[in-house]
Amino acid sequence: MIWNFTKMQGAGNDFVVLDGVRQPIQLTPERARALADRHFGIGADQILLVEDPLDPNADFRYRIFNADGGEVEHCGNGARCFVRFVHDQGLSRRNPLRAEIATGLLVLHESDDGQVSVDMGQTAFTPDRLAFEAAGLDTRAAGADTLYGLDLAGESDPLWCSLVAISNPHAVTLVDDAETFPVGRIGPAVESHRRFAQRVNAGFMQVLDRHHIRLRVFERGAGETLACGTGACAAAVAGIRRGLLDSPVRVDTHGGALHIEWDGQVLRMRGPATTVFNGQIDIDALVASLERNPT
Repeated sequence: MIWNFTKMQGAGNDFVVLDGVRQPIQLTPERARALADRHFGIGADQILLVEDPLDPNADFRYRIFNADGGEVEHCGNGARCFVRFVHDQGLSRRNPLRAEIATGLLVLHESDDGQVSVDMGQTAFTPDRLAFEAAGLDTRAAGADTLYGLDLAGESDPLWCSLVAISNPHAVTLVDDAETFPVGRIGPAVESHRRFAQRVNAGFMQVLDRHHIRLRVFERGAGETLACGTGACAAAVAGIRRGLLDSPVRVDTHGGALHIEWDGQVLRMRGPATTVFNGQIDIDALVASLERNPT
């Protein structure tokens, strides 16, 4: 079975985008993992599938699969690439676009300078919205925020995290230096912490000034990525709630800068979306190759 695909990236967060409107796509976890594989497949942090909407108020349905094959609720950098893909492929000229995701509708707008703005939807901060078991944990007040002290194996002190849900779950930690912080060791421990029933995206934020942060994110099901759109939003929101930041916030990631605005209600993200190349792939042959050569 031959599939047409487009490889895209938003601030270095890279995607394989599939047109499920004009070709039949049955995306299983095995097929998603094969496409995302960086040795035998195309390579990507996530797979994006564009389909006809189920919601009559939406222009398209937009689904996200992590590199491990699991389907997730939201991806901010992917949402920007979705808009560019739909316009470049001639699927629609509408601007703004309304996209149906697992948790509701997104409104997305492509500007003349090539940047894409996304209305990211509502935020939430209670443990139940992140499937987080908070019972028995120490907490601290930080401005309007509540920090939760996570116990990590091998660490003598708890890790103090803000909880932010933007359709998907985020735990944001303030660090002195994002570049030297051991994200490779701490990130996986937070992502798979037993208190997060559905795992979590772990963000590590360094405040540079009241409108500027550095951020690294260890993403659920993908590992550390060059950028994470929802992670950037979660970090900016957490910093504002703590009283450390003011909107708008520039978020510097290893893949580039994202710009976040939040007034306590409306959350918007702006950033780039770039097509890398188009191609075709025999998906069944690719899956068989991965079965012969597990990575």
